[in-house]
Amino acid sequence: MTTTTLTARALLLDMDGTIVNSDAVVERCWRRWAEEHGLDADEALKVVHGRQGYATMAVLLPDRPMELNHEDNRRMLEAETADVDGVVPVPGAPAFMAALAALPHALVTSADRALSEARMGAAGLPMPAVRVTAESVGASKPDPEGFLKGAAELGFTPEQCVVFEDSEAGITAGKAAGMRVVGVGPRAAAHGPDVAVADLTRVRVEAAPDGGIVLTITKD
Repeated sequence: MTTTTLTARALLLDMDGTIVNSDAVVERCWRRWAEEHGLDADEALKVVHGRQGYATMAVLLPDRPMELNHEDNRRMLEAETADVDGVVPVPGAPAFMAALAALPHALVTSADRALSEARMGAAGLPMPAVRVTAESVGASKPDPEGFLKGAAELGFTPEQCVVFEDSEAGITAGKAAGMRVVGVGPRAAAHGPDVAVADLTRVRVEAAPDGGIVLTITKD
């Protein structure tokens, strides 16, 4: 077993796949959408994670007018918000969020406000006071805008922040923002995070004497 220690002033947390396991809902909704558009659902599911829905649709249907993607995205968000069956916390997430309660952290998610509230509530996780949702940004991950906004709102520079992410788009965004990235879950390790863990049971969060955050990460 190996141990890695990272120090930070603030943590920026993705939601889906990182602290909330919503894969069951994501798969149901995106399979239905892919089949409606004559796409291979298994192939589509390889690229849906991390981005806002309209951006995923643009990847899958590159010649389609973007206004149709935005229209479908609105319907997709409504369907996902109404469907929380199978939404659960990622292993270790409740203790991880409890340890962060008094420390600087923000949610940075491609979900909109309503969907983030539905999923965090279904998973029984506390909503961070600072959150950057789809409404807050002009560009979806892998653009770094969301993470940069989260850091700025917390009052820290990018190099003072550590990102927790599960997807290629999210890890790319965190690195583009100039931040260190902890990859969480089965998708993460392939996309070059600074360190990867199976789940949040492998991460211990402690307050440093100077008010910073110490992360102790264990790997088999």
